Amino acid sequence: MIVVTGGAGFIGSNIVAALEDRGDCEIVVCDLFEDSEKQLNISKRNLAHFFDANQLFKFLDGHQGQIEAIVHMAAISSTTTTDVDLILDSNVRLPLQLWQWCTRYNTRFIYASSAATYGDGTQGFVDDESLAALSKLKPMNLYGWSKHYFDRLVLQMIADGDAHPSQWAGLKFFNVYGPNEEHKGPQKSVVSHIFPTARSGDTVSLFKSHHPDYPDGGQMRDFIWVGDCADVVLWLLKNPNVSGLFNCGTGKARTFSDLADAVFSALKKNPKISYRPTPENIRDRYQYYTEADVSRLREAGYTKAFTSLEDGVEQYVCTYLNTNDPYR
Repeated sequence: MIVVTGGAGFIGSNIVAALEDRGDCEIVVCDLFEDSEKQLNISKRNLAHFFDANQLFKFLDGHQGQIEAIVHMAAISSTTTTDVDLILDSNVRLPLQLWQWCTRYNTRFIYASSAATYGDGTQGFVDDESLAALSKLKPMNLYGWSKHYFDRLVLQMIADGDAHPSQWAGLKFFNVYGPNEEHKGPQKSVVSHIFPTARSGDTVSLFKSHHPDYPDGGQMRDFIWVGDCADVVLWLLKNPNVSGLFNCGTGKARTFSDLADAVFSALKKNPKISYRPTPENIRDRYQYYTEADVSRLREAGYTKAFTSLEDGVEQYVCTYLNTNDPYR
C-alpha cells in the first residue's frame, strides 16, 4: 500500500496515475477538495481508499505494517500566500509529523520540496544537501521559505544522527507542466495559460525583459513534463537504498519564447507573440534564469532521459488540452 497525500492535486494525481499503470500496489489518496474541478483529477483512478486530511493519522495508525511508503505531495503551493501560521502548519509541521510516523513504523517517505528554495539563483541551483550550503539559500517568498525550512530540518536531523525513515527523499521540483493542473488557477503553468489564446489564433502575451542580458521572451526556466516527475518518484520507490535531497528538473533551461513556439507548433499554427511589461510589484524579484543541476540524481542511478520541451508540450496539447477530456 502506498499513500499519496495531495493525491488529487497536480503532481500528486499524476503520480497516482503512474502507480496505477505500474499495477503492483494498493493506492491510497489523502486530499482536500477546495473546488469540484479537483475531483476530476482522480475520477479515472482505481483507489483502495480515499479520505481527507483530517483523517490522515487515524488511517495511518489503523494500517500500520501495511503501508510501504508515503509520498507527500500535499502543501500550500501558492507563492502569494502570506499567512505564516497556515504555511507552517501545512508545509512544515504536517510533513514533520509524517516523517516521525514513518520513522516510528519503518515506512519510506518521499516528499515535495521546490526549486523556490533557491531564491533568486545567485547561489546556483545545485542540490547540495550540506547544512553549510543550505544556510546560504534565501527563498524569495513564504512558500519557498517553508520548503527550505523543512529541508533544513531534515538534513539537521540526519547530521545529528537522529532516527529517520528507512528511505527518505526530498524532490526540488522546477517548472512543472502537464495535465490535471486546471484547479490551480493563476498558479497553472504558462502552457496552460496561453493555450486557449494560441488555439484561437490570437496573439499570446509574454513578459518583456527588464534585464540587459535577456531579450523579451528570453527569460529562461527549467520546464519539466509532469510525467518525468512521476517517473522519478516511481524510480525512488523501486530503489529503497537511495535517499537524499534531489533536484527534479531536466537540467536544460529554455526560454518562454521557446515554450510559446512549442504550443503554436503543436497546434500547427504560426507563432503570434507580443510582450507586455512585467508588473512592477514583482519586477524586482523576477527570476531570469533557472536550471536544475541533475548530476546528483544521475549519480544516484537515475538514467532515464527527460522529455524535451517540444515533445512534452506537444503531448500536453494534443493528448489533453486540445481534446474534450483534458484530464489524465
